[in-house]
Amino acid sequence: MSRRRDRRRKPVEPPSDDTDARGTSPEPPPADTPAAGAPASPFGASGRPFAKTPFHQGLYGGLGLLAAWLIYQSLGVVLGLLVVIVVAAFIAIGLNPVVVRLQRLGLPRGLAVTTVCLAAILVLCGGLLAIVPPIITEGTAFIDALPDYIDTLSHQPWVLQLQERYDIVQALRDAASGLSAATVFDAAGGIASVLGVAIGSVFDGVMIVLLTVYFLVSFDRLKAGFYRLLPASRRQRARSLGDEVLAKVGGYTVGALSIAAIAGGCSFVFMLIAGVPYAYALAFVVAVLDLIPQVGATLGAVVVTLVGLTVSVWVGVACAVFFILYQQLENWLIYPAVMRRSVKVSDLAAILGILIGAALLGVVGALLAVPAVATVQLLVREVYIPRQDAT
Repeated sequence: MSRRRDRRRKPVEPPSDDTDARGTSPEPPPADTPAAGAPASPFGASGRPFAKTPFHQGLYGGLGLLAAWLIYQSLGVVLGLLVVIVVAAFIAIGLNPVVVRLQRLGLPRGLAVTTVCLAAILVLCGGLLAIVPPIITEGTAFIDALPDYIDTLSHQPWVLQLQERYDIVQALRDAASGLSAATVFDAAGGIASVLGVAIGSVFDGVMIVLLTVYFLVSFDRLKAGFYRLLPASRRQRARSLGDEVLAKVGGYTVGALSIAAIAGGCSFVFMLIAGVPYAYALAFVVAVLDLIPQVGATLGAVVVTLVGLTVSVWVGVACAVFFILYQQLENWLIYPAVMRRSVKVSDLAAILGILIGAALLGVVGALLAVPAVATVQLLVREVYIPRQDAT
């Protein structure tokens, strides 16, 4: 009896998770079954990875080298297109703050982008219509009159002293004697070559406009898609850093264009008062060169001063004094006021960035150098240095 009672009191253990009701172990799920909590894909789950044998590793390494070589060769072919894409993206980043401000006023994104693009096109077309005809007329006249200007310049006392030492006037006269509007076409390779360059420039300009509009319309979607390429654990920090970089680059672009416009306008007014010839063309040159950080304003001042010296020594001196005073005003008042919210870059880093950018991409590289250097400085300050301090 006691044995029967012990058997009745003994509890029955439930089957474990690894066995079913019959006491047998269930079969393992197939390899392509998605894990718990993983989103189901309409194309099915991925299977087991391939075996990593020495043959596969060598094959993957060879394919990687081949892909790297093909990418290198392709970059040389599509470099011009990449420059167009970078310039369009740079302009879109610069115009995006204006679009965001219009959105805050209640305009939809599409209407805000349309308004900004139409305003930019009207300003560009109006500026070209006001500047290009005088530039062509005055530029051609300046090239034709350059030998006479050199003769006039050669009679200046300070030039005579340099002539006695270095014989520079004869070299300048020989170089300018054959220079004319016709020789410019010959030096460029003929009319066909000039037309080809002009058509290519027009095509690049149209592509830049279209890509800029597309980037502005899809700005938020493209930015979100880029962040999704990063690991989920790093997206929040990458989003914060990326938004900061975009905001500062946009502010820098708008500020640089505003400063260049101010420099060109002030130079134009001064040249009209001082009687410097070719005021339209020289003001345009000053504005374009002023877009190049650190050295652009100095180059514009040298060009205008040399043209002023052809009128008289006093006009040349007045040009030099004006640009010296204006550069002080721009460096200490205009630039800080416009760039107060933009990114700050040290002088040494800006000069090195401009030299490297100009060597890689020419004028476009010089214009993009300061935002690129500012981005690198931000990443170093916010990512690299904290990691180094933590180790």
